[in-house]
Amino acid sequence: MPELPEVEVTRRTVDEAMAGARVLALQMGKPLRWPLGCDPAVVGGQVIGAVQRRGKYLWMPLQADAPERSSGGLLWHLGMSGSLGWWPGQSAPPRGPHDHVDMLTDRGLLRLHDPRRFGALVWGQGLDEGQVARLLAGLGVEPLTDAWTTRHLHQALKGRRVAIKQALLAGDVVVGVGNIYASEALFRAGIDPRLAAGKLSRPRCERLVHAVREVLSEAVAAGGTTLRDFRNALGQQGHFQQATRVYDRAGLPCGGCGQPVRRIVQGQRATYFCATCQRR
Repeated sequence: MPELPEVEVTRRTVDEAMAGARVLALQMGKPLRWPLGCDPAVVGGQVIGAVQRRGKYLWMPLQADAPERSSGGLLWHLGMSGSLGWWPGQSAPPRGPHDHVDMLTDRGLLRLHDPRRFGALVWGQGLDEGQVARLLAGLGVEPLTDAWTTRHLHQALKGRRVAIKQALLAGDVVVGVGNIYASEALFRAGIDPRLAAGKLSRPRCERLVHAVREVLSEAVAAGGTTLRDFRNALGQQGHFQQATRVYDRAGLPCGGCGQPVRRIVQGQRATYFCATCQRR
């Protein structure tokens, strides 16, 4: 599943290509996770603003071309296996069976490719209204902002019996820290992923806040992680998978102590860690 680094990398490539472009047409294919919420023709003629990210959602503001028309925006979600592709001019290939949204603009075409159809595109008049607001409600803080602090994490984890790895993945404490990045951050912080979240001391929370920010920043700089099919909007792969220290390294020596990296399953997700370097 695309996580924060992959979505942020996608946001940057889409924003660079499309901010200021005028939408000519929005063409919808097979139904996605949620209905669009408007007639696709409503989007035609509108001008695209600066693309923003909230968690794993992308918000594309649109400015109407006439005062009698409603401005608003589109909320994109890539689901489990989706990706956005950008083709400038008229260079886009024909739509395939897993291509479900085409946004044609005066600069080129943006396409949502999603084999499993867990992705979504939802129209809204603002981030705080209607279905858009409901989808964004309950999301935790952004880990690459000043809101991600030791105090916030320590307070949010109090009383939680769930393992810290699963608490990071839940999304209500912090958003976008997916399976790969949770394993990597916990390793750098020296915290056993099986430790009950509520037992993290303030010093451990401080180390974890720093490790999460560091891992995600490095992943964004590396273009995200491509294990199977992730590409940014320009079709480029990510390279963070080449820098992981524990993820997908079961049985290989830990770079810190030399002992084999272990693999366990938590909440139906694979967790990788070093039982020597990461303490309970």
